[in-house]
Amino acid sequence: MRILIIHNHYQHPGGEDTVVAQEKQLLAQTEHVELLAFHNRKGWQGMWQTFWSPWNIWAGQRVRRAIKRYKPDIIHIHNLHYAVGPIAIRIAKRQGVPVVMTLHNYRLICPSATLFFNGELFINSLQARFPWRAVRLGVHSHSRLKTFWLALTIWLHKKWGTWQMTDRYITLTDFAKQLFIDSSLGVPAEKYVTKPNFAATDERRDQPMDQSETDHFLFIGRLTEEKGIDILLKAFAGTDFRLQVVGDGPLRNTVMDAVRTSPNITYLGALERAAITPLLTSCTALIFPSIWYEGMPMTLLDAFAAGTPVIASDLGAMRSMVNDGQNGWLFAPGDAQALREKAKLWLDTDNAYRQHLGNGARLSYKLLYTAKRNQLLLAAIYGAVIESHRRGK
Repeated sequence: MRILIIHNHYQHPGGEDTVVAQEKQLLAQTEHVELLAFHNRKGWQGMWQTFWSPWNIWAGQRVRRAIKRYKPDIIHIHNLHYAVGPIAIRIAKRQGVPVVMTLHNYRLICPSATLFFNGELFINSLQARFPWRAVRLGVHSHSRLKTFWLALTIWLHKKWGTWQMTDRYITLTDFAKQLFIDSSLGVPAEKYVTKPNFAATDERRDQPMDQSETDHFLFIGRLTEEKGIDILLKAFAGTDFRLQVVGDGPLRNTVMDAVRTSPNITYLGALERAAITPLLTSCTALIFPSIWYEGMPMTLLDAFAAGTPVIASDLGAMRSMVNDGQNGWLFAPGDAQALREKAKLWLDTDNAYRQHLGNGARLSYKLLYTAKRNQLLLAAIYGAVIESHRRGK
């Protein structure tokens, strides 16, 4: 099978880039794979890319040349925003190549892409014919102009039938799948299929959990409002529950202030994956207090692979991934007191119970999030789409 992957990199690397690299490497073990990469630029180049995003003929020419050169059996699109644009889908269909697209975020149903704005969930656009309220608020980059242009691009291609041309959309959780089905995007339910991401590492605890050695909690993630940093810090302030924080972002100074007033909180900064894995295998539980729906947090997959239970917000993707009492615990989203109570209850549990949930976390990884399972799921999706495309000719 010959697979052409199309991916638009943002200015700052993120989780989507990691997933694309992992899937490409995984597929290359058994298939012929080529990556056609685009990059968002800064300054006037970025403005030019943004302006042409509704119909970027230059990006379209690159896609057309790649198809003619590589002759793929299928095209897998990950991100089109801004430098490629939806024209890639139309060109692929004109060239007679079936298209699969992974929905890493919610951009096609809301310009915010996260369904989060100004400290709270923003779901007003889900049923809107055109997201005027999102435009008035400037939910994309706090800019009304950018929000309008993005919304217009998506709306135009909805009217032109571009989104219907994609043969299959991959959602990361059943929760996300239902959001798209119920939205005003208008793509029929049979075009969606759920396939989670996978954990690239398989390193797990060497020894069972020991309260005397693993009595500290761990947070790993970008230090932003939607990740629930304020809730995390409020929950642990004034307690003796030890917490290690890993990551960087706009709220770094907020974390540093908390460290100065709360000796139980330690900030480790931004770390490479090689340094994070030992932290996951030595903490008592991963704390994940996110207050937006999330896509599929790679941190949770890494925790499950390590056999580390997760204490997470009862919301969105976390609700789909964390089974309360099996591989972790859930708490009321946005409620610092609820998180504090869960942390206290956790520390009052015995080693046997912690190990039970740790085993459950590891089982979740083995059943759902291994590279091998992901490889089989992708092959099945590609095969079904290619066969359906052939029958339709």
